[in-house]
Amino acid sequence: MLFWIVATALVGVTALLFGLAMLRRRAGRGMARQDLRVYRDQLSEVDRDVARGLLSGDEAERTRIEVSRRMLDADRRAQADAPGGAAPRGIGLAAFGAVLAVLASSVVAYLSLGAPDYPDQPLASRLAAAEDLYSSRPAQEEAERRAAEARRPAPAADPGYLELMEKLRATVAERPDDETGLALLARNEMALGNYHAGWQAQQRLIAAKGARADAEDYARLGTNMTAAAGGLVTREAEAAFATALDKDPKNGQARYYMGLMLAQNGRGDRAFDLWDALLREGPADAPWQVSIRQNIRALAWLAGEEDYQPPSAPGPSQEDMAAVQALPEAERAQMIRGMVEGLGDRLAREGGTAEDWARLIAALRVLGETDRAARIADEAHQTFAADPQALHRIDAALSTPAGTVTAPQQEATP
Repeated sequence: MLFWIVATALVGVTALLFGLAMLRRRAGRGMARQDLRVYRDQLSEVDRDVARGLLSGDEAERTRIEVSRRMLDADRRAQADAPGGAAPRGIGLAAFGAVLAVLASSVVAYLSLGAPDYPDQPLASRLAAAEDLYSSRPAQEEAERRAAEARRPAPAADPGYLELMEKLRATVAERPDDETGLALLARNEMALGNYHAGWQAQQRLIAAKGARADAEDYARLGTNMTAAAGGLVTREAEAAFATALDKDPKNGQARYYMGLMLAQNGRGDRAFDLWDALLREGPADAPWQVSIRQNIRALAWLAGEEDYQPPSAPGPSQEDMAAVQALPEAERAQMIRGMVEGLGDRLAREGGTAEDWARLIAALRVLGETDRAARIADEAHQTFAADPQALHRIDAALSTPAGTVTAPQQEATP
């Protein structure tokens, strides 16, 4: 209600000020015409004063000149009321109508596009909404039902593979505590798209292992349940991931899905902390790295990190670098080329930081591929056009001496 009171008051004041300006202009023209009549009367009065001997000839002439000058000025101001002055008045009315039209259209546009009745969203209410979203998640069974309705039919599997699966199921049914059989069954049911059967087999495997079930077992159970629920981390899946983290707080798979759960329930700020740490710790080939790099900038914005840049992937270890240096020249060049191509593929697929691009450009120049390095530098300039510091790094990489194959320096893990 307060919004509409303020908006109506602003519209009214704007229209009033414009109207007063037009009325003041018309009042000014009326005064000019009245002044013109007064000056004409004064000229007649001068002639009468001369006839009565009250003014001398010189005084009368000076008076006539002054009154005539004022008459000319008043006549110019009165021209607005003449037939030729109708155009300015019409223009003024048109402008006034245009102002009213703009104000009216603004109100109509806001009513159709805006949300006048939408309340403010203070932090406390946003946290409460996130808590409601978290607590109202569907249970695993309901989530699976919804996912099954939306899921496309799986492609037909090879008949020979299906025959082997039937044998595996029969074997596990005969030996329900066979850990190897249960592990194979869980993995292959998931591969076939039988997600419910897949997580149930994994759950039976954990029961068979008992106290020996480790963090990876529970993380795999949560992952299978999430897949069965169409990507939603349900309460049951969250419990599996929580158990995995109790057993191993560093378990990357469980941390990734806990971050996903937070993002799904309105806490992207907390999800950012988890995922940013996973990016920094690596490994670069972890299955969750691609997904995190594709989504973490949006989470960073929610966390207040507007200028966030994902950390570079961790570089090779000291042992890897020593092994590269010990290789013959030809093998060392081949290994370096493989590392460079891997970095190029990752940047093309996922993007990366300015440091990643600069490292690729420098490596290509070292390999003697200066033309390719220049093309990639042009692409990097377009990607980081608004970041002068990044452009400086890229230009510095272009100055790398070309044509000398050596092992690249280890990149410090952020």
